[in-house]
Amino acid sequence: MIRVAEDCADAVTAKTLLPHSPHVDGEVLEVGWVLVCCPSATLAVWSSAWLSGGTASDDVLDALTAWGEAHEVVAHDDAIAEVFDLPVTGRVPATPVGLLGALRRLGTPGGRLVLPVAGDVRGLGGGGPLTTAALRAGEALVFPDLGYAVVPQPIAEGLLRWTVFGLASNPVLGTPAPEYVPLSEAEHGLTEAVRNSAGALQALDVARDRPGVRAELSAALRTKPRLEWPSGMPGRALRVLQRADEVDAILTLAQADEPGGAMSASAAVRRAEALRPLGDAIRRARCAAINESVRLLSQASEAS
Repeated sequence: MIRVAEDCADAVTAKTLLPHSPHVDGEVLEVGWVLVCCPSATLAVWSSAWLSGGTASDDVLDALTAWGEAHEVVAHDDAIAEVFDLPVTGRVPATPVGLLGALRRLGTPGGRLVLPVAGDVRGLGGGGPLTTAALRAGEALVFPDLGYAVVPQPIAEGLLRWTVFGLASNPVLGTPAPEYVPLSEAEHGLTEAVRNSAGALQALDVARDRPGVRAELSAALRTKPRLEWPSGMPGRALRVLQRADEVDAILTLAQADEPGGAMSASAAVRRAEALRPLGDAIRRARCAAINESVRLLSQASEAS
């Protein structure tokens, strides 16, 4: 299992977004193991490793169990079912092995992670069933070279269903592809978002003392799924993922603490606006880290 150095010099501190809390003292919020943000991120890196010949299919299946003991795969419609040789929704589903086999047969090197929110569905091709499902899930794994995407959905406790959708093509622009963001740019953007949000909160004077905040943050991180990452994962990508996990935990706590120290409705609105860019920066950083990992895992196959 790949670990990130615990003394990472630029690790995020809980004090960054809770600047007036004397109970944090600027201590580094440690994440001994790099967490994983969503099922689509897991499938992205492990399927790419398998497609490049770097791991076994059983390793992919084992990694997915972090999100559920059982996984099933269906196609959204008959045309997709024929292309992927998968059952259509409503029939007896296939296993992820069937999806992996189809991806290899269709010749893709790997997918691209998309984490859509209302107002930002780039990479999904606009409206339609895919966008609706991806917004509901908050994630999708897109294969722009194939023109398809898969979206996970919890069906029952311990059971996750993956549905294959088609990407809507623009008659002029063609099949959409997620925006390429260099990892260095995403890492810098996350750092800037933390600094700007912390500065805005200090300027608004709406942060408040919260005893035990560091213990709350550590407890929140411990509830997140942990998994082994495939061999060949770039260290910088893991560092960015760790950083995003830390900031996300702090942001979640700050949002749960609404309205914080705000004494009026207008101050509460400004506080929420100061925190909002952090969510965008976290999503951007996670996508950049996962997608860069997929790219390098694919390149490793080409070089071998």
